[in-house]
Amino acid sequence: MFKKLLTTLAVAAIAVPAVAADYNLRVQVGSNINDEDYDGIVVFKDFVEAASNGAISVEVFAGTQFCANGAECLQSVADGTIDVAMTTSSGGAGIFPYIQVFDLPYLMRDDRVAEEVLRGGDFVNLLRAKALEDSGGAIRLMTIGNTGGWRNFANTKRVVREPADIAGLKIRTVVADLPQELVKALGASPTPIPWPELFTSFQTGVVEGSKNGITDIMGMKFPEAGLQYITLDGHAYMGALWWMNNEKIQSLPADLQHVVNNGFYALQQATFASPKRKAIQAYQDFVEGGGNIYVPTVEQKTAFKDAAAPVYDWFRSNVRGGSEVIDALIAASADAEAKIDSMNGMAIK
Repeated sequence: MFKKLLTTLAVAAIAVPAVAADYNLRVQVGSNINDEDYDGIVVFKDFVEAASNGAISVEVFAGTQFCANGAECLQSVADGTIDVAMTTSSGGAGIFPYIQVFDLPYLMRDDRVAEEVLRGGDFVNLLRAKALEDSGGAIRLMTIGNTGGWRNFANTKRVVREPADIAGLKIRTVVADLPQELVKALGASPTPIPWPELFTSFQTGVVEGSKNGITDIMGMKFPEAGLQYITLDGHAYMGALWWMNNEKIQSLPADLQHVVNNGFYALQQATFASPKRKAIQAYQDFVEGGGNIYVPTVEQKTAFKDAAAPVYDWFRSNVRGGSEVIDALIAASADAEAKIDSMNGMAIK
């Protein structure tokens, strides 16, 4: 499975020199030092180096020096070229297809539910066990954070209040089956477009909509290309899966293993918080630029979920391990909702 992948070399944007330490962790992170992933790894580095009293140094490489995409980064983690890397659900799906479960729509109600689910428990442990087995014991899933908030439907044509409003629009997707199945289920036309070409594609009408978070939309200046309508349907949580070479963490003394694990918890909390803060200004800028934001009612969001139902069946039938993983996420989400609702009730009793 872990056939050697060729990587393109690039100069690392950041390479923090290793200090005198007993152990060193080499971490690959994307080149955008303003995003949530970088925020998280800064917190991880600070925590691990301090909590280990200097016994562990964390060397951060921003860019594509060791890997340029999710599959290459997983390969680099597996063979020990790097110790830690992050992938999105779609980025790692070529090796672990069931992690596309995060691209399934409307399975987690809101941030609070998603964060409760991802802190740990049966669902996360299932993904960890499956990834270890499928990688021959080489890759361990350490934590799942967030990279950009939630995916929402945005378009250049009209306000989308219910599924009928999205029908007929040409919606940009990645080159993957699952997001294309979702767009088709809603009656729109999926159009795979590379990310760097999307701005021009909006301008020329090659596509009329996308599935993105607000920080990505504003960071790429898509409103200037005509993207003026956002529907906050929150159909997919933009999970960030953080992976570590299993042999590396197992080689650490037990106390330092706990330090690293706690460092990933700190990273997770930072990536949960970062998109919320950055979205405030991003939404403000979008509206000030003439953009329209629509928040669906509970009934309308239910209609979107009902329309998307065929995607769940597709996932169960076409993704290896799909049924087991989707059932685990549905159960974890239900448990989280019940726990949060109970806590809310006690808080205002």
